[in-house]
Amino acid sequence: MVKRLFPIAILIILVAGSVFVGCAKPAPPAGPKEILLGAPCSQTGNLAGFGQGAVFGLQAAVDDMNKQGGVFVKEFNRKLPVRLVILDDQSDYIKAGTLAEDLILREKVNFLLTGGGSPPAFASIATVSQKYQTVYVGNMGPFEPYTAMRATSSPPWKYAWASGFHIGAPFAPTDFRYNKPGYTIVDVAAALIKQFADQTNKRTAIFASDEPDGRGWYGSFPAGLKAMGLDVLGADKELGMAPPNTTDFSAIIKQWKDYNCEIMFGNALAPWFGTLWRQSQEMGFKPKLVYAGRAALYYTDINAWGGDLPLGVGAEQFWSSSYDPNVCPGIGGTTPQSLTERWITAKNQPLNQLIGFAYTTPQILFDAIERAGTLDKEKVNEALSKTDLKTTCGRAAFDENNFCGFPLAWGQWFKTDKAYKWEWQTVISTVDFIPTTAKPQFPIPYK
Repeated sequence: MVKRLFPIAILIILVAGSVFVGCAKPAPPAGPKEILLGAPCSQTGNLAGFGQGAVFGLQAAVDDMNKQGGVFVKEFNRKLPVRLVILDDQSDYIKAGTLAEDLILREKVNFLLTGGGSPPAFASIATVSQKYQTVYVGNMGPFEPYTAMRATSSPPWKYAWASGFHIGAPFAPTDFRYNKPGYTIVDVAAALIKQFADQTNKRTAIFASDEPDGRGWYGSFPAGLKAMGLDVLGADKELGMAPPNTTDFSAIIKQWKDYNCEIMFGNALAPWFGTLWRQSQEMGFKPKLVYAGRAALYYTDINAWGGDLPLGVGAEQFWSSSYDPNVCPGIGGTTPQSLTERWITAKNQPLNQLIGFAYTTPQILFDAIERAGTLDKEKVNEALSKTDLKTTCGRAAFDENNFCGFPLAWGQWFKTDKAYKWEWQTVISTVDFIPTTAKPQFPIPYK
């Protein structure tokens, strides 16, 4: 009897076991070993100052996320570490697109990132991202050239997401930034002019290097300065506009000096402005107030001008160590101050404001991946459209053009007795979470 029951018992056990296994929840797919990100960045050439901070900011965000174990992806029920592949586009916007294609086809990256650069470079990468339907999150600068480029692309970029700032275009009434001070360069200029214009004769010299960024600025900003009550010289004749390879500005400077311009506004490549500013000093043209957009943003650029030329020169500011960490948090406890300290320790240089700006792009992408719960490009792209996140630059949310506008302030270069000769300080801010760190230098205290 026992011998007869034994096979039956074994059969019951096997059947029960198969039922149990069949009812067990299947294990999630193994999935990839990592998330691979590709970033074409300008590490050499005219935009190397941008690229230096961009590379650091991108890598800092990746490092911070990896310290948390990586990005949690629900589809695989685990965190995936992140690896960043950075390639030098040599400040060549055409090469930026070529490298983006290489990153997608050869390196097999999941997503594309950049941490800052020129509008043409962004367009070049965005075109590639559209072609291969690969998500691209990058910093690009002004909203106005971005929307103009996106509108002329066919089809308009669906997979490219840009963060930056508005020159003067208003935000939509439904946007949380609508009518908030400090969210356009015009706001920054207005605060500057309100504080100092009455202490000048209001005669204003304008300048721009003749390339996409500079021409875009010259085409829109002088009219705004006139509307603010400044006497702008020669805008109808494009006085102050010159090609990037210009080495002799004497004819332009003479007209500014003869008209006794006491204010100077413009947007240019850093080496171009350095030559212009050196010749201005040599010819005795010394305005009381100088706003050198783009040209005066980074230490390596302004330090290359030589002598005391950077003293008191100012520009728009899109990030600093003083940002309120409660409003502008990083990943895993990183703050604007601690991120800046990491930069100073690693580079022995003062603040490069692009490190915080660049940090936001991985920060935004990681958040979208976690909300999407997958590495599927379409689902991550959809998650990006619903972004509403605190970042190192403030609250991030994209508009219908896939653009996120961050706030601005105004800063100047101060001379120091530290190992690095120059230090950036925030001197005018209308944004509650961007405190000033020094009093403005006005008029510029020429040595």
